[in-house]
Amino acid sequence: MKRRDLLTTIPFTGYSLYVFAGSAEGAQQPSHPVSAPRFELIAPPGAKRGRVGAEPHMTLAELEADVCVAGGGLAGVCAALAAARRGARVVLLQDRSRLGGNSSSEVKMHVVGANSHKGRAGWREGGLIEELRLDDAANNPQRCWELWDLLLYDKVVSEPNITLLLETTLYSATKQNGRIATVLARCDKSEHLYRIKAAHFVDATGDSRLALEAGAEFRTGREARSEFNESLAPEKADQETLGSSVLFTSRDYGRPMPYTPPKWARKVTKDHLKFRSTRSWEYGYWWIEWGGDFDTIRDNERIRFQLLSIVTGVWDYIKNSGDHPDSANWALDWVGMMPGKRGSRRVVGDHLLTEHDLLRGDFTDAVAMGGWPMDDHPPGGFDRPDLPPNTVLRTPEVFNIPLRSLYSKNIPNLWMAGRNISATHAAFTSTRVMATCAVIGQAVGTAITQCLDQKLTPRQLAQDPARVTRLQQALLRDDQSLRGIRHEDPADLARTATIEASGELPHAPAKNVLDGWVRDIPGKEIHQWQARLAAEGAWLELRWPRPVTLREVQLTFDTGFQRELTLTSSDGINKGIIRAPQPETVRDYRLLAGPRELAKVEGNHQRLNRHKFEPVTTDRLRIHITATNGSDLARIFEVRCYS
Repeated sequence: MKRRDLLTTIPFTGYSLYVFAGSAEGAQQPSHPVSAPRFELIAPPGAKRGRVGAEPHMTLAELEADVCVAGGGLAGVCAALAAARRGARVVLLQDRSRLGGNSSSEVKMHVVGANSHKGRAGWREGGLIEELRLDDAANNPQRCWELWDLLLYDKVVSEPNITLLLETTLYSATKQNGRIATVLARCDKSEHLYRIKAAHFVDATGDSRLALEAGAEFRTGREARSEFNESLAPEKADQETLGSSVLFTSRDYGRPMPYTPPKWARKVTKDHLKFRSTRSWEYGYWWIEWGGDFDTIRDNERIRFQLLSIVTGVWDYIKNSGDHPDSANWALDWVGMMPGKRGSRRVVGDHLLTEHDLLRGDFTDAVAMGGWPMDDHPPGGFDRPDLPPNTVLRTPEVFNIPLRSLYSKNIPNLWMAGRNISATHAAFTSTRVMATCAVIGQAVGTAITQCLDQKLTPRQLAQDPARVTRLQQALLRDDQSLRGIRHEDPADLARTATIEASGELPHAPAKNVLDGWVRDIPGKEIHQWQARLAAEGAWLELRWPRPVTLREVQLTFDTGFQRELTLTSSDGINKGIIRAPQPETVRDYRLLAGPRELAKVEGNHQRLNRHKFEPVTTDRLRIHITATNGSDLARIFEVRCYS
């Protein structure tokens, strides 16, 4: 059975809310029967040790999948989820005990992306990263980082097509006919070695460890300005990059809290902080950065020590210099022990993204979107107090990222997802941020399933304009954000319907739900229907000139893209973020085909909602909204219908 045929026999598990006919309350129902992960695959009962000669005490387990994803940061998680939800069997390797990379509780870096904190209102990413953010905001109002870890774990282990291997490090790859055939990984906690065979491999390790083992072409350091005429590039090429950071958190304990730094802490003075503000201190500083002029991989221990010496020195300055008397009752309650890394290896693909590409912003093979400014830092980091901690080059608009930058130039079944995509150093300073990495991961996972179904290499997919168009439409169906590309899925029966509604606001008519766009740009564009909720609610109805047969309805609601939405320990950044279901979002609604109820949902907080049911033939479909999560307006961006 082909993968696309399989999808007609099981529910499409695209997003958190999936409602089946007969459900009384559909909100947050599991998209498949919940069962424990298949531990017999990762710890085979009865398996004997010593099958690998050099490792007599390790047990070898053989795994086979369609896709092997190495790296469990947000890029790897989204690549794995996207591929698995489209029917691919996935093995996901992560060398830490938790998923999320720099967004996890080990580093506590807030996720930023195309909306540049609050700088590009309306351009928050959709798709999987939006699903994760919405679940986190609704279920974690207390801003607990460990609950973010748990959310990511829940998403991954709840997908029956994903085999998750935590605390497992990839260390070797074998090739046949130039393609990766297998990889070897080890989990010393469980004393297992894993030999993983797959058709496609994704390097989401950040440091490109899989690409290194496979012999992929890659770049490090900064290109010379003359190579691509990039304004951010140095005059001469070098091996320097962005440094790593260690964050901290602190709180007011309501009584004097003395602090004595360790003997090896740096002595920090005002001169060190000329360009670095310490006005608030509940959350650490990204500019506590060091090691970009060292090898960020091999010198990791040196970098960790130096970062901790800076953290403790900066905190000593805050507490004991006399310049911050308001800090008397404050104390550290967490210090990161894992450097949050920015730069290392970048794998070369068929297209190398440059500064100019980001400024132009568009590609015919666009599959993901970015928008964070190019944000370069002096490699010396904190050791260069004479320099501002960053240099920013803002693109005029959000920009698209091409498929050709997401697969290896010389290894035909190797993909990249995350900060290691094919880019110059200058372009990397923008594409490295985590929400951008997440949407890149979703693009890669989705593209892989098309390659599997059609027996294509990544290059063959990228070189076929018709197939690229189908990939883009598949991504849009999953709410992936692409600049300037409209929904034009010919299978969507809603496009042939007319629209009626209980009411509409003049600036947001009902016809907007069929215009192919699913976001508003504040002050510029409105692409949603809005109507005031009366006592009986509000409704929107699609009508066809003759009956159609429906099996699935997809709804896209408003979740407040004009606001920032991220988990952060910074009180300043958290201002304006709603740590709850977003008030604009439809909470309770029913789907009706004439008098027949197809679905009833209560308690929704997600943006993308899919409803699958037994075939029904009808000439009308009504969405009857009875409550939102706080707004007095019913709002819908898009309605799709499939047979």
